[in-house]
Amino acid sequence: MKKTLAILIVTALSNLSAQAKDIMSALEQCGQFETLVAAVKAAGLSKTLESKGSFTVFAPNDHAFSRLPSGTVENLLKPENKDQLKAILTFHVLGEARSSCSLKNGELETVNGAHLNVKKWGSHVFLNNNRTRVREADVKFENGIVHVIDQVMLPPKKKTEFTSTTSKAKSPDIVDTAISAGQFKTLATALKAAGLVETLKGSGPFTVFAPTDDAFAKLPKGTVEGLLKPENRSKLANILKYHVIAGKVPSKAIEPGKVNTIASESVKLKLKDDSIMVNKSNVIKPDINAANGVIHIIDTVLIPKDRSKKAKKK
Repeated sequence: MKKTLAILIVTALSNLSAQAKDIMSALEQCGQFETLVAAVKAAGLSKTLESKGSFTVFAPNDHAFSRLPSGTVENLLKPENKDQLKAILTFHVLGEARSSCSLKNGELETVNGAHLNVKKWGSHVFLNNNRTRVREADVKFENGIVHVIDQVMLPPKKKTEFTSTTSKAKSPDIVDTAISAGQFKTLATALKAAGLVETLKGSGPFTVFAPTDDAFAKLPKGTVEGLLKPENRSKLANILKYHVIAGKVPSKAIEPGKVNTIASESVKLKLKDDSIMVNKSNVIKPDINAANGVIHIIDTVLIPKDRSKKAKKK
């Protein structure tokens, strides 16, 4: 019975595709989409489906609507529920014409803004996490394609977002930006051990020459482990401060010469061709912006000269 009904519907639509120029006119004339037509009109979307454009409509027929809980359709058609109805209907529409052959496993963004899950098994197309099946596909009109489906699809509920009523969410600071990058685990550990996390989370602004994990790995064996010991906290803090300049200095504003760090010791900046060097370290990726400054990634840990000399004397 269902198969016979589906054949009748697609036959009717196919016949109309040669007569009706747009999707809305075809749905109205078909006779099997009366509930969908009423819903589209109640939601104020009929002009959209009549207009020039390129749409894909996953169209639930009257039988699909009848499977909803009793009273659901009548309630959705009330004027006070117009927004809810519109959200449901636009979840059935794509902003481009997509044939069944072009549909791939994965997700599609609907006109609603929510994503619709697609799963294909051979020539069969399933939607909305396999809850809905495309019964008949690829009925083409001048402004798009209709695929007949066997269930009305409900968009996923939006996740509740808790936001401050007094201020907007802050952008990531230098520390959070570095951590999220995933290649500064040693630096993050060192900042914590040196008690500098709160400093670099401050208002700043700062310019940080940030050594990667590979840069720390180039240090002599045991160096990092030694610096992380509580008794070497001040030495570690001084080395880390040697990587920080007060103020935000993007790469295009860097000039050759010496510049003071917040360790009260200077680093030497060099420009060669399109590259930047800090002492003997190369800037391998400049200009990672954060809320309180900028990060330039470097390939070698910077060691203050006076510390190096003292180490050699010992």
